[in-house]
Amino acid sequence: MVLTAVMMVIEIAGGWWFNSMAVLADGWHMSSHALALGLSVFAYAFARRHANNERFAFGTWKIEILGGYTSAILLLGVAALMAFQSVERLFAPQPIRYTQAIAIAVVGLLVNLVCAWWLRDHHDHGHGHDHSHEPSDGHAAHHHDLNQRSAYLHVVADAATSVLAIIALIGGLLWGASWLDPIMGIVGAVLVTVWAIGLLRDSGRVLLDAEMDSPVVAEIREVIEQGTVPASIADLHVWRVGRGQYACLLSLVTTAHVDAAYFRQALSVHEELVHVTVEIDHVAMIV
Repeated sequence: MVLTAVMMVIEIAGGWWFNSMAVLADGWHMSSHALALGLSVFAYAFARRHANNERFAFGTWKIEILGGYTSAILLLGVAALMAFQSVERLFAPQPIRYTQAIAIAVVGLLVNLVCAWWLRDHHDHGHGHDHSHEPSDGHAAHHHDLNQRSAYLHVVADAATSVLAIIALIGGLLWGASWLDPIMGIVGAVLVTVWAIGLLRDSGRVLLDAEMDSPVVAEIREVIEQGTVPASIADLHVWRVGRGQYACLLSLVTTAHVDAAYFRQALSVHEELVHVTVEIDHVAMIV
């Protein structure tokens, strides 16, 4: 996080000082990664501090989601500013100090590659203490690896933006194609916008508990409706309480003389269900 943040400041300052929108855009795009890492650090620290706080009924995992949602809103503003300044430079070009700007862009690319190597090198190893209340089985580890993988892919996207900046600056230096610089600034703004919209969609889905189309819902219905005990679902609510973890509130109608513990045991085959509440309405069998 510190390495990325330092390089972000260098690129933004250098892009502004040397009049390179491509370098400036690369710096702002790197800010998306630095901001995401910073919010994640805050989320982990907050979760650790309040891990045993009973006010948080399902733990403190959603503070990470809230941080991501906030990050996405800020990034949309950054993307709009990048696009505005790039279009302005496209119609009112200014002299660019190509040699210095290229040097900064190359350093930025190297930093991105180092961060990508770190993430790729460690995403299959242990992760220390986890305060998001995940079980320590293989299923939970799979979800954690996917989260690490998404961070790795984002750093790769940062590296791609650095490559675009270098191409634009070299094109301007060798062939006088100064228009490439603001064009690459616009491309960088589009990349940040796409990432921000995706983050808004994914984090908003979790914050609004829009999980009834998740595969786990179909799995719950299959366990209940295709089980050996005849039962039908009268009401079902599913929401996420952690990475790859769900809570479930289930209301059943059955003619069998079984209790809620039977159905909770049947649903326990799905390890992602970490909190299950079952209500049963027993009805008489019609002969």
